[in-house]
Amino acid sequence: LGFKASINVRPGAKGDDEEGEPPVVLDITGNDLGILIGRKGEALAALQMITRMIVSQKLNRMASLVVDVEQYKQRREQSLRNLALRLAEQVQFKGRTVALEAMPPHERRIIHLALRDHPAVTTVSIGEGDQRRVTLVPKK
Repeated sequence: LGFKASINVRPGAKGDDEEGEPPVVLDITGNDLGILIGRKGEALAALQMITRMIVSQKLNRMASLVVDVEQYKQRREQSLRNLALRLAEQVQFKGRTVALEAMPPHERRIIHLALRDHPAVTTVSIGEGDQRRVTLVPKK
């Protein structure tokens, strides 16, 4: 692709992927790799899908594989958790429902898990397809 990068291969933790087994994680590092991440991680998701398909074909079985660039996924997960907790405080304080922007399933899952034990807020996913979003609702 015309830029230099290093790839570190490491075992992932159970839960790093939607599959049942712990994935192999490809950590890509280098300079100016934002193009591999893309807008809201869309290019990274596509890169992971293509890489997973190629590896699965070579192995003749579905590969449990995660591709990450410059720890984007870790940073994004922490950002979503912080967002969830901040918005939960607003919902609890104001007593009003808040809908987040539409996001992919793995990001919605992060929000749901971050708030699953919250004493005053519950979460629900509303919408269809690409427009599915998490809504934070005050508990009664």
